[in-house]
Amino acid sequence: MSNIAFSFIIPVHNRPDEIEELLQSFLKLEGSLDFEIVIIEDGSTNHSKHVVENYNEQLNISYYFKENSGPGFSRNYGMQKAKGNYFIILDSDVLLPPSYLNAVKKRLTENYVDCFGGPDAAHSSFTSLQKAIDFTMTSFITTGGIRGGKKQLQKFQPRSFNMGISKAAFEASKGFGSIHPGEDPDLSIRLWNLGYSTTLIPEAYVYHKRRISWKKFAQQVYKFGLVRPILNSWHPKTSSVMYWFPTMFSLGLICSVILLLLKITLPIKLYAVYFILIFVFSLLKTYSLIIALQSVIASIVQFFGYGYGFLKSNFVLHILKKKPEVYFPKLFF
Repeated sequence: MSNIAFSFIIPVHNRPDEIEELLQSFLKLEGSLDFEIVIIEDGSTNHSKHVVENYNEQLNISYYFKENSGPGFSRNYGMQKAKGNYFIILDSDVLLPPSYLNAVKKRLTENYVDCFGGPDAAHSSFTSLQKAIDFTMTSFITTGGIRGGKKQLQKFQPRSFNMGISKAAFEASKGFGSIHPGEDPDLSIRLWNLGYSTTLIPEAYVYHKRRISWKKFAQQVYKFGLVRPILNSWHPKTSSVMYWFPTMFSLGLICSVILLLLKITLPIKLYAVYFILIFVFSLLKTYSLIIALQSVIASIVQFFGYGYGFLKSNFVLHILKKKPEVYFPKLFF
C-alpha cells in the first residue's frame, strides 16, 4: 500500500499526566511528524483537554470528549473520526521510543500487512515492580513470548496498547467488540476470518508503564483468565490446550506443597528449579536482585490469577451452562 497516512488513536480516562508524557515522546520521534493524533476522552472527570491544547501548534491533534463506554468503543469512535488510512492504537500509559514510527514505516513498506502489533518494554525510569511485571508478562520463560517475542506460536494476536490496523480492515471488521479485556484477540481472530493477516513488528516496541500494583496485577491476570474460555467459545478453532497451562501449573504447585508435607520432595524441587531460572533470567536482563525476586513473585501471581480465572470461567460456561454476559457482566460494556 502506497501513501500511508497514519492516525494515532489514544483513548484516555482520567490520566492527563500520562497524555502529557506520551505527547512529549511524540515530539522526539525520528523523521517527519506528518501524522495525526486523535485523543478520545472516555467520560473522564479529570480531563486532558488543557494538556492537548498545549501541543496544538507542535502536533496535529484532534480531541474528542464522549460518555464513558470503555476502551474498545472509544478506539472505534476515534477511528471513525480519524482522517488517516492507517490507524495506530496506543494506550495512554505508553511512551514511544524515537525509532518507533520509522520501524513501522519500514516494515509496512517492505511487506505490507493490514494489522500489526508491537511488543512492550520497560523504560529505565519505571519502578522495580513495573519492571518485574514487564519481565513476567513478556519473557519467553514465563509466557512463551506470546506478547511480543520474535518467535510466535501460530499467528500473532496484536494487543491494543500497541497495535496498527488499516482503515479498510477496521471498516470490514467493525472494530473492537464489547468485551474487555479480550477485545484485542477477538478482533484479531475476526480479521483472520475476513482474510486479513496480522503480524508482529519486533522493532516497533513501546515503553508500557502499566500503572500497576500487586493487587491490580492480580485482578488483571484473573480477568485475562476469565476471558479466554469466552473467546474459545466464540472462536472454537482457536482453542488450544496451551491455555490450560497456568491452571495445571498452579494446581501442580499446590499438590507439590501437600506432597512436601508427606515428605515427597521431588515435585517441589522441580518447581524450585523453575523459579530459580526465572530469577536468573530476570537478573541477567535487569541486573537487579530486587527486580529478580519480584519477578518470581509476579510469575506466581500471574499463574494463579490467570489459572483460577480460566478454570472458573470454563466451569461457568461448560458445567453450569451460563451465559458469560449474565454471569460476568463486568467484562462487557
